Amino acid sequence: MNDTRTVFDGITRDNTVLSALMVISPVIVCGNTLKNAVAMIYAFSAITFFSVMISSFVPKRLPYAVKITIYAVISSLIYIPVRLLAQEFYPDSISRIGIYYPLLAVNSLIVFQTEAKFFRMKKLRMTASLFFYIAGFDIVMLITGIVREFLAYGTINSRMTDFDTLISGLAEPFGGFIFLGLFCGIYRRIRSAVMQSRDIRSDGNVSDK
Repeated sequence: MNDTRTVFDGITRDNTVLSALMVISPVIVCGNTLKNAVAMIYAFSAITFFSVMISSFVPKRLPYAVKITIYAVISSLIYIPVRLLAQEFYPDSISRIGIYYPLLAVNSLIVFQTEAKFFRMKKLRMTASLFFYIAGFDIVMLITGIVREFLAYGTINSRMTDFDTLISGLAEPFGGFIFLGLFCGIYRRIRSAVMQSRDIRSDGNVSDK
């Protein structure tokens, strides 16, 4: 089977949350309303993108432990202005999200995937790949926030709908865990079917030659 990895894998084949099961706690705990989801998307996207891009200039010859420490310091410094802006635009959500907001400063994409994946790429490809890995998290968080708010509270962005059959447990962390498990199952089933289809077409093209 040919390796068909692309910069889009962060959304399609190697989604940060649904495939790699990274950064799942904020999705499970905080992704229960659209407002909370948007606040998390803003922080995760800004902190991760700028942290990884700045960290890419850290000398590669430094010991691994030293580099990881530097990455964590960089992301922590970036977190400060991100948090200050969040308090202006998402004050209610910030108070509800609590400790999970600062934890984004040491998320898996920054701490682990930098060395294992991104910094092994050329700068342009790294930037594109990073963008889609961040987008992969953002999409999952957005869908989770909308669906859980709708089913748990009967609202979308705090606006009432005509939906009356509520599942209040979806607003709780255990409900988020169950929902994310179902989401992962659907995603992986679709991904498997698509990859099998590609393999069949690829084998057919080779046999025709």
